[in-house]
Amino acid sequence: MIQNKIKNIKLGLIGHPLGHSLSAVIHSAAMKSLGIEGEYLLFDTEPEYLINQVKYFRSQNFLGFNVTIPFKVPITLFLDDVDNLANLISSVNTVKITTDKRLIGYNTDVYGFKNAIPFDFDLKRKKAALIGLGGASRAILAAFSQIDLECVDVYVRNVINANEFLSNFRINFSNLKVNLFQMQNLKTLEPYKLLVNATPVGMRGHSMDLSPVGETLLETFSKDAIVYDIIYNPIKTKLIKDAMKLGIRTINGLDMLVFQAAKAFEIWTGFSPDVKLMKIAALEQML
Repeated sequence: MIQNKIKNIKLGLIGHPLGHSLSAVIHSAAMKSLGIEGEYLLFDTEPEYLINQVKYFRSQNFLGFNVTIPFKVPITLFLDDVDNLANLISSVNTVKITTDKRLIGYNTDVYGFKNAIPFDFDLKRKKAALIGLGGASRAILAAFSQIDLECVDVYVRNVINANEFLSNFRINFSNLKVNLFQMQNLKTLEPYKLLVNATPVGMRGHSMDLSPVGETLLETFSKDAIVYDIIYNPIKTKLIKDAMKLGIRTINGLDMLVFQAAKAFEIWTGFSPDVKLMKIAALEQML
């Protein structure tokens, strides 16, 4: 316990919409695990009020705040400095407010995604398939660049739109080979050791009964490979359920969510919270 060292801290989350967010539950558990007093508040903010909300955080003595959709890219315009990794992928999900009121941006999604992969699962010189190239994919690709993969094949609905981002990404992360394909060209999963869904397909309230990958295609996936769905609500998406039926190992998005939150909390306070307690709190909220 970090008793009496940090008191009455204020943290928050900015985004829109925030009805699905578990951040307050997770960070409250983080504070409790360390004996830190404070509060974590949600600020559902329309885009036109972004700058006013940032000013509020600075003026009201917040220690820091998280950033989610749709502000991970535009928030960088209002920061005093950005961590090198967050700058390279042009995406910030964590902001620390220093004692002299400077705003420093970080991206902990990279850490969260990578650390959710089991330690006994070796991806070095292996191939991965990534479905979707939205905001979360920037962090996922950066994480892949740290794992020493042979290559990543990215499958998207619109190759033209995705190509501009990948062209810039390849310049900043030249050690990672990234190939781009239309989704319709995904005919087999046999070459891959890891399949990642970074689309909202399967999310509660969006398309919970659907999967980005059909069962027939999943049958071509190796039984010693892993399906990684970054969606955390529901815990078991249709993709995860289909993979489990086939005896394929799976990772859901809750671990990524908890790990990125723990890293953000460490950036703000200098202390590492209990990840297990944070995950339990999130599970209890969803059940």
